[in-house]
Amino acid sequence: MRWTLKEKPDVNIIHKLQEELGVSHIVAHLLVQRKIYNFEEAKKFFRPQLDQLHDPFLMKGMEIAVNRIEQAIQKQEKILVYGDYDVDGTTSVALMHSYLREQTTLVSRYIPDRYKEGYGLSYQGIDFASDNEFSLIITLDCGIKAVEKVAYAKTKNIDIIICDHHRPGNIIPDAYAVLDPKQTDCNYPYKELCGCGVGFKLIQAIEQHKNQGFSNLYSYLDLVAVAIAADIVPITGENRILAYYGIKMLNTKPREGFRALLKSQKKENYNITDVVFGLAPKINAAGRIEHALYAVDLLEETNEEQALSKAEKIEHFNEYRKTQDRRITQEALVQIEDEKEQSNYTTVVYQEDWHKGVIGIVASRLTETYYRPTLVFTKSGEKLAASARSVKGFDVYNALEACDDYIEQFGGHKYAAGLTLEEKNYLLFKSKFEKVVKENILAEQRTPEISIDILLDFNEINNKLMRILKQFAPFGPGNMSPVFCTKNVYDTGFAKAVGKDKSHLKCELVQEGSAVKFHAIGFGMADKLALLSDAKQVAIVYALEENHWQGNTSLQLKLKDIRPI
Repeated sequence: MRWTLKEKPDVNIIHKLQEELGVSHIVAHLLVQRKIYNFEEAKKFFRPQLDQLHDPFLMKGMEIAVNRIEQAIQKQEKILVYGDYDVDGTTSVALMHSYLREQTTLVSRYIPDRYKEGYGLSYQGIDFASDNEFSLIITLDCGIKAVEKVAYAKTKNIDIIICDHHRPGNIIPDAYAVLDPKQTDCNYPYKELCGCGVGFKLIQAIEQHKNQGFSNLYSYLDLVAVAIAADIVPITGENRILAYYGIKMLNTKPREGFRALLKSQKKENYNITDVVFGLAPKINAAGRIEHALYAVDLLEETNEEQALSKAEKIEHFNEYRKTQDRRITQEALVQIEDEKEQSNYTTVVYQEDWHKGVIGIVASRLTETYYRPTLVFTKSGEKLAASARSVKGFDVYNALEACDDYIEQFGGHKYAAGLTLEEKNYLLFKSKFEKVVKENILAEQRTPEISIDILLDFNEINNKLMRILKQFAPFGPGNMSPVFCTKNVYDTGFAKAVGKDKSHLKCELVQEGSAVKFHAIGFGMADKLALLSDAKQVAIVYALEENHWQGNTSLQLKLKDIRPI
């Protein structure tokens, strides 16, 4: 692991903020690192308000979209809500469908079959709309690159409103309206909304156009928060406000579907991490293993008993997904060794019987083992389909663009993408992708990095600091949980390997010259046990957390790495 200490902000700015807020230099330091320089900015950070959300009509195409939807409702046209099959897509469809259903009975939802239709707007979906006399399709979390599909829909006299957040291609589809803040000529102030976030801005605009307040929108915030967390978008600006209130709703008045899925986690309060690792994989499992409409059905369910029954199915899909994930990951690791590709700049693996629904997860797993841009391919009809994942700082989307002479179609983000190609081009693509990455990746991007906010002494850690740090949440990209480094630390003799497979490290640490002791846990760090033997002094990197045990709460260090001094 590569340790990087963030550049220390201007001392004068830290002191000024410290005095203005009456906080410690540590808190002021962390705030300035987050570009918070005065009382007003700190107030917005610690107490986000819904009235700080931008006017949705600042987004290009919004007025056209709102007018078209209102026209469809007024003229009793049939509306089809069309979304992607991941968490962002299913929450988007649940949000838009349930909102429009309050205003018209002539609304239905459609999510493509991952295996028969693939990602995004499909010809099959457009034919379904035409055969069933839908005159308006609203796409959510997809559509920004569907140039030919939108043109096809026009021949069927179907209007399309695109709500997407992915990076557009060179040509924007000729849809009735296109809502995507990443369009180069869109002046919307915040560019990092997820797909569900763009959908939320659309219903916010409809309410605003009807001169309604925010009261009809609160019930959708838990969906938006879950989408923000699952899609790993920056938790800054509008996303922070929406996530803040959405997580609050998840903890106080969640919809029945979320309540049913969270039952097995048995926690009192849920945060972004719980969503990312607990809730999101379950919702995703429906589309990966069976069909994403199972997830949408659950998210729209209002009856507790029905929700529990539907959640049980989702749990079953998720268990099957886990077994497939483990098997394919192991087979991929063996393939890398058999091909003697351990030292490559990329990981590109393929097996025709790998489950298409879990190759994205496997790609993420492989980047944990070999820290480098990764693609996992499987057979999908006559083509090969892949999920791509990248490492910090390296734009895999750009790398794929440089290989597009071998790619049939692709789309995605800087760190995650999907693509299809013809099987005859697989080895040619694999060779070129390795070459492109080798020529463009920086040496430091090939080593996992721990970014440290500030050096800390143990005597600076107390309950007051922890109380304030908790208010920095919700955490995520752009506002990660603060990471600290303390030097000259040693174990009191308590260190041991724990867990079922003895893979975790538990210890009690003290800093030289201080009497303050802290219990610490390092998940998957049992291999560091020897570093703590015989009271050897080490440097540690960690986050602060509260440990709740038998009704007692204490501060605990969540270790990220240990180094000998």
